Amino acid sequence: MFNVVLFEPEIPANTGNIGRTCVLTGSRLHLIEPLGFSLDNHALRRAGLGYWPNLDVTTYTSWDDFCARNGLALHGPEPRLHLLTKKARTIYSDAHYADGDYLVLGKESSGIPEELLARYATCCERIPMLPDEASLANRELWSQGAGEPADHVALRAQDICGNFIDPNDYRISALNLSNAAAIVIYEALRQTGFNALG
Repeated sequence: MFNVVLFEPEIPANTGNIGRTCVLTGSRLHLIEPLGFSLDNHALRRAGLGYWPNLDVTTYTSWDDFCARNGLALHGPEPRLHLLTKKARTIYSDAHYADGDYLVLGKESSGIPEELLARYATCCERIPMLPDEASLANRELWSQGAGEPADHVALRAQDICGNFIDPNDYRISALNLSNAAAIVIYEALRQTGFNALG
């Protein structure tokens, strides 16, 4: 069983999609606060997350709380951690996954904090992507907003993949969090011989 860790997730739909993937793959979901949304019963019902009671999910007050409750090292390399970031040299598919590993993804607006990336530098991995110019060829149209309703203009605070971006620099910052999580979960499962993939 793999552990998917979301560090301060901000977009409920991403967490919902990742939670669904965890249920389907038998993975555990770990949420490190603060969360950008509520997990109360009313909010879960409203979001249509009927599978949530089937999800093995734990919430933590901080990174230190997460490490302490899971027996992980607070400082230095931890071989069971895989920190997914665009600031890594190692490609996720070159990493070696073992049952019980922790796949850590950062918040949508800024990723995993630099302090943690430095602390666990040997555990950082990335998903290769096309350069921004190739993946957002329509950036000029995207940036035009004259005469649009306010909620449409607010959408431009995110790129076409749903990631938050600098409004003065329309570039894709990374894969959508839920897509990135799915890619890495399935690679980890493939490497460990997950029988449902056969």
